[in-house]
Amino acid sequence: MLKCRTVWRKLAPLARASSTVCRQNVRRTGLTHGRLPAQVPAAHMSTGPAGGGRENQLYFLLVGVACVGGGVYAYRTVKGDQLRYQDRIDEIASRQEKFNTEKPDTPSESEPPAVEATETQVVPKPEPQAEPVPEPQAEPLPEEPSPPVPDAEVEAPSETTEPPLAEEPVVEAPPEEPAEPHAVPVVEEVGESTPVSLKVPSHTPYLLIGGGTASFAAARSIRARDPGAKVLIVTDEPDLPYMRPPLSKELWFSDDPSVTETLRFKQWNGKERSIYFQPASFYINPEELEGTENGGVAVLTGRKVVHMDVRGNKVKLDDDTEISYDKCLIATGGVPRNLQVMERAGEEVMKRTTLFRKVDDFKSLDKVSRNIKSITIIGGGFLGSELACALGRRSNDSGLEVIQMYPEKGNMGKVLPEYLSNWTTEKVKREGVKIISEALVKSVTFKDDKVEILLKDGRLVKTDHIVAAVGLEPNVDLAKSAGLEVDSDFGGFRVNAELQARSNIWVAGDAACFYDIRLGRRRVEHHDHAVVSGRLAGENMTGANKPYWHQSMFWSDLGPDVGYEAIGIVDSSLPTVGVFAKATSKDTPRAATEKSGTGIRSESETEDTATSPVASSTPAPSVEQNRDDYGKGVIFYLRDKVVVGIILWNVFNRMPIARKIIKDGEEHADLNEVAKLFNIHED
Repeated sequence: MLKCRTVWRKLAPLARASSTVCRQNVRRTGLTHGRLPAQVPAAHMSTGPAGGGRENQLYFLLVGVACVGGGVYAYRTVKGDQLRYQDRIDEIASRQEKFNTEKPDTPSESEPPAVEATETQVVPKPEPQAEPVPEPQAEPLPEEPSPPVPDAEVEAPSETTEPPLAEEPVVEAPPEEPAEPHAVPVVEEVGESTPVSLKVPSHTPYLLIGGGTASFAAARSIRARDPGAKVLIVTDEPDLPYMRPPLSKELWFSDDPSVTETLRFKQWNGKERSIYFQPASFYINPEELEGTENGGVAVLTGRKVVHMDVRGNKVKLDDDTEISYDKCLIATGGVPRNLQVMERAGEEVMKRTTLFRKVDDFKSLDKVSRNIKSITIIGGGFLGSELACALGRRSNDSGLEVIQMYPEKGNMGKVLPEYLSNWTTEKVKREGVKIISEALVKSVTFKDDKVEILLKDGRLVKTDHIVAAVGLEPNVDLAKSAGLEVDSDFGGFRVNAELQARSNIWVAGDAACFYDIRLGRRRVEHHDHAVVSGRLAGENMTGANKPYWHQSMFWSDLGPDVGYEAIGIVDSSLPTVGVFAKATSKDTPRAATEKSGTGIRSESETEDTATSPVASSTPAPSVEQNRDDYGKGVIFYLRDKVVVGIILWNVFNRMPIARKIIKDGEEHADLNEVAKLFNIHED
C-alpha cells in the first residue's frame, strides 16, 4: 500500500493538469456555441468540434491507463503481502510446535497467549483510511532468531492479585550466558542460542536501570497497572533478572554436581526451581519493543548506563548509545565492599580474593573450594555466616579447612543480642567452621603460595583463599551526572516516602535511602525490601502516589535446621527483650517450607492478613528459664519503649503479626503478653 501511494503521488499532478486543460476546452466550446459552460453535456468535453478534442482524449486515455495500472499493482502487492504474512504465521506456528515438542516441561498455558500476541503485532490494519503500518517484509525473516513473546496475556492475570515475587513458578532455566555481552539471550527452540546484534530502542516509556530483584518487581507492577506498557531493563550483567538469596543458601546444599551450570536447586521443602524469576521466553527482544503493539518487558544485558541527563530525560550507555524515557527507575543495587588493607595487598592477594555478590562469584567460589585446602571468610554478618555454614558442611566430606573471622565477639554480633550471638557462634562451630572472633586485620600478604592475614593483636592466619563479606556499598555512580542527592549518613540516593528522587525519577532496592513513615529515614539491603520497594516504585511510576508503609522483612538460614526472620530495625545496640520456648521438629526452615509449599520466604504475607490471632493461654516462661536453650522465640528491639524491630527465631509464618505490632507503634507494659500472639508455646 505504501508503494501504491507513492505511485499515486507521482501521477496526481499529471491528472490535475489534464483536468485543468479539459475545463478550459469546455469553456471555449461553450463560448463558441453561445452556451454557458455549466450546461455543456459531459460528452462534448472530449468530442465537440472545439479545438483540443484530441488532446483531451489523449489525457483521459493516459489517466485511465495510470489508474488501471495502479489498481493492478496495488492488487498484486496486497495479494503478495497476504501470502508473505500467511507464510510468516505458518513459520511461527511451526516453531512453536517444535518448541513444545522439545520442551515438554514448559507449562502449556503460557504458550498460546505468546503466539496470539505475536499475531497481533504483525497484522496490518485493512482499512485504507487507517495510518499505514510497516509491512512484514520490512524485517527480513532470516535475521529474526525467534518470534517475540510479549508477556501481556501471560503476566497480567498473576499480577492483579500480586503474588509473592520470589515464589513464582519458574518454567525453565534461561539459556547459558550469550557469547557476546551485548546480545540478549533468545528462546532456545532448537537447543542452541544464537547471539543477535541488537538495535537499541531510541525511546522507551519506562526505563529501569539495573537488572536485579527491584527492577523485575517494578516491571511486574508497571505491567499490572498498565497492561500495554513498554518496559526496558538495562543491566550490566550478562544474566536475566534472578534472585540472589540462593547463591549463599540452597545452591550450596545441592547434590547435583552440575548445579553451577543449571543454577537449579532444591528448596528446603525438596521442590526444585531455578534462580531466575522467568525464562527467556517471558521477555521480548529490545529491538522489537518500540513496535510491539501490546507492550512487554525487554532486557538489554551487558550494557551499563554511564550518564544521565535529567532535564533531557535521556541516558547514555557505555557504547555512547542514547535512550530517552518518559519515566525512569534507578535500581543499581550495590557493590561488595573490601578492606583497604586487602586492596593495597597487591595483585596476587586480589587474585585469591572473592567479593561475593553475583552468579559468577558463586560459580568461581564453588570451583575454588573444591581445589584448595583452606578458605577464610572475613565477616560475621548474614552473608559471611551463611557461606561459613555452607562451606563448613562441605568440609566434612572434602577435608576443606573453613575459617570465619570478624571483629565482633560473636556471630551476627551487630544484629543479635549477645546471648543469642554466642549461641549462634557455637552452632557455626558445630558445622565444622573454625571461629576467630575480635579479629581486626592489620595486613595481608602473599608468601610461599599462601595468603597470610596478620591481625592487630599479632595472630597470623595462613590460608589459600579469602572471601570478603564485609558489607555492601550502594551504587550511586549516576548521582553526579544526574544531580541527585546522596544521603551522607546511610548512603544511597535520597528519596521521599514515595521513593521519588525527581518528578519522573524513582529509586528502589539497595540504592534507595527512603523515608519510612513509621521508622524514619532508612536504607535496607535485603531481598524482600527489593521486592517491596520495587513494587511500590512501579505503582508510583504509573500514578499511584503511595508512601512506603509495608514493612519488608528479611531472613537468614544457618542451614536447613536453624533460621530466623526479622522486620524493622534490628540493632544489637538497642535494648532487647527475648521470649523463648522449647523447639520441636516443626520449628526449622525445612519444616516451614514443607508446610507452606514455598521455598523463598518473602513478602507473601500482606497487610490484609496481618490480624492478630487469639493469643495462647499457655503461660510464657521467662528468658532465664531457657537460658541455654534458644530453640525458638521472639526478640523485641525497643527505642523509647516502643517496639521498632522483631526477630522471629525459628518461628515461621508469623510475620504479619510482627508487622502490625511495629505499625501500631504502641508502648507495651509486658512484652511476655505480646509474645503470646505468636503462639510460640504451642507444640
